[in-house]
Amino acid sequence: MKRNVYLAAALLAGLAACDNEPSFRVEGTVTGSADKMLYFEHSGLEGVTCLDSTRLNDNGTFQFSQARPESPEFYRLRVEDKVIHFSVDSTETVRISARYDQFGTGYQIESSESNRKIQELTRLQANLQTQVNKVSASGLPAGIARDSLQALIRRYKDEVKRNYIFVEPNKAYAYFALFQQLNGYMIFDPLNNKDDVKCFAAVATSLNNLYPHADRSRNLYNMVIKGMKNTRTPQVKEVSLPTDIVRETTIIDIPLMDIKGETRHLTDLKGKVVLIDFTAYQNTLSGAHNLLLRELYNKYAAQGFEIYQISIDADEHFWKTASDNLPWICVRDPQGPYSSYLNIYGVTQLPALFLVNRANELSARLGEKDNLEAAIQKLL
Repeated sequence: MKRNVYLAAALLAGLAACDNEPSFRVEGTVTGSADKMLYFEHSGLEGVTCLDSTRLNDNGTFQFSQARPESPEFYRLRVEDKVIHFSVDSTETVRISARYDQFGTGYQIESSESNRKIQELTRLQANLQTQVNKVSASGLPAGIARDSLQALIRRYKDEVKRNYIFVEPNKAYAYFALFQQLNGYMIFDPLNNKDDVKCFAAVATSLNNLYPHADRSRNLYNMVIKGMKNTRTPQVKEVSLPTDIVRETTIIDIPLMDIKGETRHLTDLKGKVVLIDFTAYQNTLSGAHNLLLRELYNKYAAQGFEIYQISIDADEHFWKTASDNLPWICVRDPQGPYSSYLNIYGVTQLPALFLVNRANELSARLGEKDNLEAAIQKLL
């Protein structure tokens, strides 16, 4: 008898543990929607998956619950072909109120700032689609219509870049902005448009810093690498440093502290091929730049390749946060843009790249049009 009591208690405890699993809720009302089906769906990397559904009553009330995601994820409510998008990254409660005839754009949402921004982006995209439809149906000559459409899309992208992507690339709404569509095609092109690749890179870098093991972080990173390869013009060019810099037989040392407070020396890296990189993490191009370096580092580190990255960011906390998950040596000059090393190495713009051979000798200075990988391979 006692054994049965213990088993029952254990079963109840197990059920309670399941009930206590961290979760989030989505609740609200959809008026004017009696007897219609409301679907709660997950917008994942592999497509849209239905998680739950309910038939709405006269009041239009609904409530769904789901396990909390480990990193920001995207979900949607759908009635017929009308959709409301939102993101979740905690055990929050997302409250949504909408009318059936305005479902998708005219809803009210009580949730995070990201979800309010997602609503703004949804409205902007809907307005763009309306304008595009008008131009398409205007009967204008093909050339004029094409120019008008390109102007509309260019203005839209400029606004979204300025107000949603670069302003806070670590937010869920910045990620959402990257994947908006027009007539079934992505507005931002991550594979063939160099400027658009920079947008993806900014968000990818932020996501990788916050959620390095998340599927979305890895997927976005891979997209950026492909885009950078597609839009990069391969050129091989021998570049020499000014004689006043290379007349020394060894490297000009740069002893600076890393994020752990340890002083790192270039002279300690003798025997390795070293890429010296003067950079600023707060530069909008830093994300794309670091993703390129990460690809090279992953590929050649085992062969004796190292990166010595020097930040001249004025904000020490920002530097530490941005460089925390980078696998190479990250140091910072507290003098910032007034760093004496900028003058010593003749740096006039960022990023600035220098290669050091295995003998700890300065070998080359590389510009943005040089084939960095070919130069590294040559020294390895």
